[in-house]
Amino acid sequence: MPTRPLTDKFCDRVKPPAAGRVEYFDATVGALALRVTATGHKSWNVFYTMHGRDRRYTIGGYPAFSLKAARKAAGEALQLKEQGIDPGAAKKAQRETRPDTFEAVARDYLARYVEENTAASTYRETTRILERDVIPAWRGRAIASISRADVNALVGRIAKRGAKVQANRTVARLRTLFNWAASQGYVADSPLRGVKLPTKERERERVLTDDEIKWFWQACGALGRDGWPFGPLFKLLLLTAQRRDEVGAVVWSELDLEKRLWTIPRERAKNDRTHDVQLSDPAVEILTALRARRDQNLLLKDSPLIFTTNGKTPVSGFSRAKENLDEEMEKLARKARGLPEEDEPCRAALKLKPGEDIPRLVPEFLLHDLRRTAATGMAGLNIPPHVVDKVLNHVSGTIRGVARVYNRFTYRDERRGALDAWGRRVMALVAPADDNIVELQKRMGSN
Repeated sequence: MPTRPLTDKFCDRVKPPAAGRVEYFDATVGALALRVTATGHKSWNVFYTMHGRDRRYTIGGYPAFSLKAARKAAGEALQLKEQGIDPGAAKKAQRETRPDTFEAVARDYLARYVEENTAASTYRETTRILERDVIPAWRGRAIASISRADVNALVGRIAKRGAKVQANRTVARLRTLFNWAASQGYVADSPLRGVKLPTKERERERVLTDDEIKWFWQACGALGRDGWPFGPLFKLLLLTAQRRDEVGAVVWSELDLEKRLWTIPRERAKNDRTHDVQLSDPAVEILTALRARRDQNLLLKDSPLIFTTNGKTPVSGFSRAKENLDEEMEKLARKARGLPEEDEPCRAALKLKPGEDIPRLVPEFLLHDLRRTAATGMAGLNIPPHVVDKVLNHVSGTIRGVARVYNRFTYRDERRGALDAWGRRVMALVAPADDNIVELQKRMGSN
């Protein structure tokens, strides 16, 4: 915990640690420290002892609170401490009794506007964005004190950590929130006026190639022990063409494996309407194996969730799992091209210069690109676009205008045919015909 004369220049340019966090204590106000995390988040904290216990009082984030403002706030907190008043407890009590704080107004907005007027998925996503980045940054501040500079600083930090699309989403949610706050009289005008999106979004076009689908399938089996839990989860994303959170939070009661049907309730579907997903043979095979796993595991046996590691909440840690998947796919791609799987031997084989990056053989893709891969694959099997739209549960698709109003046909049989054809196509890629024949002979020989 280094101590140094803090300056605005230092606070602005200090780099995050490789892992965890580090506190830089101010030589001017000894109890004040700038905490910097590995994600690049910076916040002001006062460390003190109260009733024999070490405590930490959070002033707020940097640069929302400048060095000068942080020193002033630290001095006020230490004055309370000298008077026998715990500054942390005092701040909490003040926050709970002030209805005009950003946090209080944001929660009012979520309850009175978002939950009542938008889809359940929109409510969940808006809550997640506010809880993740916005409320922690502005907790305890009066909403009327939030300026355009505060907004730009917050959004800039989100974009700087590499989450540029998330920064765009935050701007959009805050614009709606402050417009509502203005209509309710909490603020005179929105500080989002004139704020621009931090990045220009481009429509993604990434689709996995046939080789990449094969490597993807093989890599899924190398994730964790027997691939659990992300291996089968990722495979189902490809086979069903549904969204990550819909598959990740699936419960057993939504499935009818005998009818080969998965019904996503409206409260879990993104567009707020119930959606039936017809399950192909490979999808049913994966789910049947998971059901057998559940019956043999005391932790999972009584859980309604399919993908869970604690029996209580849906699985988390997608980012790390995707990184592991990428690494395994890259190894398989190198092997297919006759290159060593490990980095250093591969670097030597490619005769790279010191410090030169190994070129990626599998271009970057997102989990959501599996959904596009499935849709593109079905189109390649001559599945009509309006049937693919129904599989994806798109509200606005190829059927538009008056036709969409009157055409309520669900194309259930066509959807089943589409997903069955896609399932066969995937299995033809990941388990070639010769392998299927050998497997069939094994099964016949075992009867």
